[in-house]
Amino acid sequence: MEISQSVPKKNSKRNQLLVMGGVALVVLGLLGILALAVRQRSAGALAAGGAPTFELKTFEGQTIRLAELRGRPVIVNFWASWCIPCREEAPLLESTWRKYKDQGLVLIGVDYVDTDSEAKKFMQEFGITYPNGPDIGTRISQAYRITGVPESYFITPEGKLLEGTDANGRAYGNWIGPLTPGAMEERVQKLFGR
Repeated sequence: MEISQSVPKKNSKRNQLLVMGGVALVVLGLLGILALAVRQRSAGALAAGGAPTFELKTFEGQTIRLAELRGRPVIVNFWASWCIPCREEAPLLESTWRKYKDQGLVLIGVDYVDTDSEAKKFMQEFGITYPNGPDIGTRISQAYRITGVPESYFITPEGKLLEGTDANGRAYGNWIGPLTPGAMEERVQKLFGR
């Protein structure tokens, strides 16, 4: 009888150690993920260099691959239906698209952390006709290291973010917050090399 009582105590201690070790591994893993997220967030949004390539399936079922758009200027806009500043910016994006699409400009909307139904309502409300699709798993927004929405990226025909800064010291390659008509026009002209 004495032997049977000591065996469960040993198994109980061993099980406790295994559970504690497992918990410690999970905590270390979560801390590692958190550290990576903080490092990415502190790096700030992309402002120069090569534009990360991506594939986006639009709400209409079309697949857009950024790599296949080489040779054309591209604007990538991150937005969401729940974003109030995105509502301010939507008419400017659509009017820019309509003005320059026949000259080769491509404008792509990347819907961030949203529902398809709300995103489609937003697009209908603002008469959005340029291609838009959801950022499934936030893969695209992570690649661009966005800091919030709205946020726009200006990609040259060579696949690079516009270089340099404007008179206010803002990078030409990206714009954080709702675009102003002047900033949009200046960047579009630069995309066309004017």
